[in-house]
Amino acid sequence: MTVVQFHTVIDQEQIDQQLKERLDKACREVLLTWDTNEMSKRLCMSVRTIEDDFLKDDRMRALQRQKKGGKRYWFYEPSLKVIKQIMDEW
Repeated sequence: MTVVQFHTVIDQEQIDQQLKERLDKACREVLLTWDTNEMSKRLCMSVRTIEDDFLKDDRMRALQRQKKGGKRYWFYEPSLKVIKQIMDEW
């Protein structure tokens, strides 16, 4: 009878990164647009912070979609890229 032993090392940081990537991919496949409330949930920031730090930026204003007097929306992919650019500038 042969006994096989193996040792597994689990890197929690790598697992967290893979989970984040998979969740991001799943969100991209599901989300077409998002609003300030959805941004708040997904970015873990208050709506006020999002308004002040991101939505006043001309790049985000260019992406904004809104019916006259209606709710504001942004396409998920392009606006997420702009948000990352803005955060990189902090």
